[in-house]
Amino acid sequence: MESCPCGSGRDYKDCCGPFIAGKANPSTAEELMRSRYSAYAKKAVDYIIGTCLIDEEHGIDEEGTKKWAEKSTWLGLTILNTEKGGAYDEEGMVEFKASYVLDGLKENHHEKGYFKKKDGKWLYLDGEFIPETIRREGPKVGRNDPCPCGSGKKYKKCCGRDL
Repeated sequence: MESCPCGSGRDYKDCCGPFIAGKANPSTAEELMRSRYSAYAKKAVDYIIGTCLIDEEHGIDEEGTKKWAEKSTWLGLTILNTEKGGAYDEEGMVEFKASYVLDGLKENHHEKGYFKKKDGKWLYLDGEFIPETIRREGPKVGRNDPCPCGSGKKYKKCCGRDL
């Protein structure tokens, strides 16, 4: 049994596997989002590209998508919110966070993904990236405070001079 990368808790062959293999189509925008995440994790770039609405207004950076999928280690998907996107809707939104490691750095991709049905099939339309706020763990170092590197100099004359 292979757990599905999308985090549903189901077996891959009973969850996103049939979608990625082209044996079935997702019936909701969330199912499409989950299967697209699984496709990134499985490096199934053709599925990712094939589930995008590509027209004069919308496109996809195929080379960038391929690099991102292949160079990343995908850690997990969290669905935060959905609006519409049901089996009988024509459009929908799925807000999600996808965690991954790229070049040794852990990242969280937070996005509101917009989906549209075309000829009865859900497609990814576009996304709105939501930046994450970075919070400092320790106290803020003032310009005249001792430099935390231990040099004995003031911060402004040491590590803070290039800021």
